[in-house]
Amino acid sequence: MAFAQHLASVFQPFPSQPTATEEETITNELYVPHQMTLAMNKIRINEVKNVLTHKIHPKKAPGYDLITGKVLQELSQKDLRAITQIYNAILRIEYFPCHWKVGQIVLIAKPGKTPEDIVSYRPISLLPILSKILEIILLQRLTPIIEESKLIPSHQFGFRKKHGTIEQAHRLVNKIHTDLENKRSCSTVFLDISQAFDKVWHTGLLYKLIRVFPHPVYEYIVLKSYLTDRTFQVR
Repeated sequence: MAFAQHLASVFQPFPSQPTATEEETITNELYVPHQMTLAMNKIRINEVKNVLTHKIHPKKAPGYDLITGKVLQELSQKDLRAITQIYNAILRIEYFPCHWKVGQIVLIAKPGKTPEDIVSYRPISLLPILSKILEIILLQRLTPIIEESKLIPSHQFGFRKKHGTIEQAHRLVNKIHTDLENKRSCSTVFLDISQAFDKVWHTGLLYKLIRVFPHPVYEYIVLKSYLTDRTFQVR
């Protein structure tokens, strides 16, 4: 109970958010009717099988439903077809199932921290694997749109393929070397934002998605359903 109460207070946006009036204006814009667009391409059974084979480890920890990657990888073709139909139904009705938005949180003690202190534990959120498969498929469809539109700056390395810590370090060293060679000053600022992901303002995130990203409206609506009404339980 103590962990649950602590995490409930953690998973809240930072206090420096817009006023109630400003948030209401932004929220209203999120629900303005949008122009109809062509339906999203159907998910194929081969897409699901490919993610299961190459992206889901058999020993990956399951969510609260206890359905493991090994169980899913041993399903028959008929079962995979049924799962694919469920995924396509989610895209068609633009609603992400609430049961797939439940995170089971396991707390791991941080090395060298006082075990009696509640903030000495790192929360690990376990989601249903069926949910994660659909997440991966949606990401695979969004990534080409993002890359072709160059929405992410070239110096953004987080959560991107072929953009590791080593490459970022090389980029920084090269920048310093270039400035020194040209007798210029080189300043660097490093920021570490505490609980940055835990406190993401979802309303603002959705506002940026609908205003900035050129993806079709149906994908935005599915993402909005994915981000809203999420719950968690502590194990």
